[in-house]
Amino acid sequence: MVGDDSALTQRSPKNGLSCKMVLQAVGKVLRKGKGKPNGKKPPPEEKKHYLDAEHTTVRVVDFDLKELVVLPREIDLNEWLACSTTTFFNLINLQYSTISEFCTGDTCPAMTACNTTYFWYDEKGKKTKCTAPQYVDFVMSSVQKLVTDEDIFPTKYGKEFPNTFDSLVKKICRYLFHVLAHIYWSHYKETVAMDLHGHLNTLYTHFVVFIREFNLMDPKETSIMDDLTEALCTPLPPQPQNHVTER
Repeated sequence: MVGDDSALTQRSPKNGLSCKMVLQAVGKVLRKGKGKPNGKKPPPEEKKHYLDAEHTTVRVVDFDLKELVVLPREIDLNEWLACSTTTFFNLINLQYSTISEFCTGDTCPAMTACNTTYFWYDEKGKKTKCTAPQYVDFVMSSVQKLVTDEDIFPTKYGKEFPNTFDSLVKKICRYLFHVLAHIYWSHYKETVAMDLHGHLNTLYTHFVVFIREFNLMDPKETSIMDDLTEALCTPLPPQPQNHVTER
């Protein structure tokens, strides 16, 4: 019965230990190993320097980026998605090029971001683990092939978008997000050293606002960067203005 210790004092017929003594010993072991597999401390989580306040407040624009992604009046949705996706592809490709010399097979043997490793899937669905530069090369090559295909991203008047256009845009956005996440996770120090973190922050914020506006990615796929998204997408406090007083 709950709260009754009398049963715990009964002796075990085999070794003479009381149940109460056994439970006390088990309790000590559990307390000692609580949160520590095999009695060892878990490895400390690597500090995310891109979350430092001195960095998250650095941008190259100070207006609401949502205004840039809203579908303009009298513009076809697919035309807008095609134009925006192509622009983000070019900008993210350019941003990666600034740190590409630091992203090698030795420094980045896998395409990682936070505790996630991304694998490349070819056209046949074969899963391949590759280095980060190889993965990014696959991304940029495949996206370049898509955005320059007239049957997928038509540029001529009267040409229709394919029925699969929406799913292809989502696929592109997923790949581009992986590249941005890797830059933050593995190459943020180099980005700061080149004083390009303001551009990276603005590009990331613009991209996240875009994919949210048109539901282009499952929130689960972007959750690994939720802390950064929250820090960057929160409106900055108004900056004090200097007023010149006439004398």
